[in-house]
Amino acid sequence: MQRTLAFTLGLAVAAACAPAQAEVKIGFLATLSGPSADVGQDQYDGFMLAIEQMQGKLGGVEVKVIREDDQMKPEVAVQALTKLLDRDKVDIVTGLTYANVLMALQGKIAGTKIPFIGSVSGPSPTAGAQCKPNLFITSWQSDATAEAMGKYLNDAKIEQLAILAPNFLGSKDKVTGLKRFYRGKIVQETYTPLTQLDFSAELAAVGSSGAKGLFAFFPGSQGVSFVRQYQQFGMLQKLPMYSVHTIEPGSVNAMGKAGIGAIVAEAWQPSADNEQSRRFVAAFEKKHKRPPTSFAAFSYDAAMLIDAAVKARGGDVSDAQALNAALRNAKFESVRGAFKFNKNNYPIQNYHIYRVVEGKSGKPEFQVLVRDVLAGHGDAYAEACGAT
Repeated sequence: MQRTLAFTLGLAVAAACAPAQAEVKIGFLATLSGPSADVGQDQYDGFMLAIEQMQGKLGGVEVKVIREDDQMKPEVAVQALTKLLDRDKVDIVTGLTYANVLMALQGKIAGTKIPFIGSVSGPSPTAGAQCKPNLFITSWQSDATAEAMGKYLNDAKIEQLAILAPNFLGSKDKVTGLKRFYRGKIVQETYTPLTQLDFSAELAAVGSSGAKGLFAFFPGSQGVSFVRQYQQFGMLQKLPMYSVHTIEPGSVNAMGKAGIGAIVAEAWQPSADNEQSRRFVAAFEKKHKRPPTSFAAFSYDAAMLIDAAVKARGGDVSDAQALNAALRNAKFESVRGAFKFNKNNYPIQNYHIYRVVEGKSGKPEFQVLVRDVLAGHGDAYAEACGAT
């Protein structure tokens, strides 16, 4: 009995004193080519900025990042993830840009215990019944920003609304979120192909729909094309645009004055009033000569989350289950200020409404219109999650 106890205690002490790993391998899987490559690039740039600021380490351990492009194709993503898990033996996977791609990876994620930390995509099934103890999202559940916009539109008494968005799961989630809070009449609801860049037919139809406003969601280069065409059709003056993830700090300069006057909902913009955000924005702009988007910011947060969790584990990431627990409980400085996970590993956070205005420099800026339109907001699916 004494021998057994001594042996058990010896193992416990050995585990507690185990040296930190020489290297943490992180697989960065994101959309890095095609019409929406700028979203994935923003994710990568935000994530790598954090690592650079910590001299190539997270949690005090040297980091090796292995980057893979999913090309926004589910089958390509599955192949890339298989390589990261089986050949590269990564300790953590991050990135995860589009909802349709993330959904295709659910079998692979369920088949391992290593952590997956998404910083853009937040499809509704993964927040509810298909939640997983090793899947974390640092951005938002896909409905949430549109929920904030729906609340704003309802409060503003916009009674007739048209909807335009690309045809994929992330869009459907956003429209679901909008409808959860918006009680006015939706006079038109149109979904376009995910790679479409000419919206002349759709804009003509919206113009004659009788709508008093347009809710639009077009990420990446789709957003630039859409907003430019919206101005060219002369619609912004007669039909206000209310958008999520369409007009972003990284693309607004490419749009010129086309987006000025539009109203957007988001959990973070570069104008966020906290010290961590100001430091991040200054460093990102200095390095990349462009303002960061929320995609970059939430990826920066993903790196900070990993840093805190690895530090809590004393640099040891060999026990994936213990690392997941450390991630779930990690305390770190977010660009959003206070940050915490809900029971489904999605954020509980504040959402704001911004107006795109012409700044003092002549360039478009995001001015807070309504702060905390939704405060301490968790997604609608968390109660269906029983896995974490």
